[in-house]
Amino acid sequence: MDINKAAQELHRDIIRWRRDLHQIPEIGMDLEQTSAYVRAKLDELGIPYHPAAKSGVVGLIKGDGSGPTLALRADMDGLPLKEETGLPFASTNGNMHACGHDAHTAMLLGAAKMIFSLRSQLKGNVKLLFQPGEEGYFGASKMIEDGCLDNPEVDAIAGLHVGQIFPELKTGQIGVCEGPILAAATKFEVTVEGASTHGALPHLGVDAITVASEMILSLQKIISREMNPLHPAVLTIGKIKGGEAHNIITSGVTFSGDFRTLYESDRQFITGRLNELCTDTAKANRARAQVKMLGGYPPTVNDSGFTARLIDSASEVIGPENIIEIKKPNMGTEDMSIYLEKVPGVFFVIFTGNEDKNITYPHHNSRFDIDEDTLWIGPAVFTRLALDYLG
Repeated sequence: MDINKAAQELHRDIIRWRRDLHQIPEIGMDLEQTSAYVRAKLDELGIPYHPAAKSGVVGLIKGDGSGPTLALRADMDGLPLKEETGLPFASTNGNMHACGHDAHTAMLLGAAKMIFSLRSQLKGNVKLLFQPGEEGYFGASKMIEDGCLDNPEVDAIAGLHVGQIFPELKTGQIGVCEGPILAAATKFEVTVEGASTHGALPHLGVDAITVASEMILSLQKIISREMNPLHPAVLTIGKIKGGEAHNIITSGVTFSGDFRTLYESDRQFITGRLNELCTDTAKANRARAQVKMLGGYPPTVNDSGFTARLIDSASEVIGPENIIEIKKPNMGTEDMSIYLEKVPGVFFVIFTGNEDKNITYPHHNSRFDIDEDTLWIGPAVFTRLALDYLG
């Protein structure tokens, strides 16, 4: 089979699937319509599957001989964002596929159809992981807990992301690198306890707002003055809550955020310093502080050997000149990282922006869109990789 020709012949179907999915974005782990759509397509293809992680779907394509198992992953959830693209197939349910997961799902369905037709050429198996809850719901962890990497045991995994994550790419090019490609994110929450009093009598209380403000400003010094400047790190306070009235010194403030790192040692360092700084600042101001680390995603780290394999396969599809080495990782996160902690694999990006078509808005923007002319590339690369790995 000519992989590129087959993918391009399937292109109209992939676009249609993407548009169907784009109209029904769902949030978190509750993807009832999306999951039903995927299951219906797998039924049409004759590919067996079973549920996982509430609304996830795990398909299995068995080859014509024994061998390793390759997993291909697509996330399916949308975002609680009102769409403003003006597309004729725009969502109307108040949510939006503003991160391209509709395209990821459609691409994996395309790869499933192509690989299933070639199963007699495979010595091993291909698992299809249609995953809910990537956007902060730890969907990958829940898929793994439900056995998506077992029976048969997964030996390697690959996933992709569309959009404009790395601006050094051009439309239809693939970006990939060995080692870290995306950062770790660690969420935290700090509660400051002071003592309430009237604003005219500040000496009788402890102002939790002032104490929290001092903490928030000081936390940025960890990044600017305590981190190795050659190690990327960023800390964000995204939410703060406190106060009852304009003339009352409040007794309680809560703020939360996250910090992002590429190295585990930096994550541990910031965790320790965040605890110290908040606790000591509170104590110095006669207040108390409680710091909670709420977890997060680890860095997305590509296996060197499997990355080289992906580069070889992708080069056969779009040419080596269109495979771009990512030299500076992005500080965004992905729960694909959780799979990559368990099995070797690779996460790559396809640049689907296009200035000529005014497709320039970033992820998580109400006007985010993709150039659908690139949709054949994902299925073609996945299929080529499966044949190269299991052939």
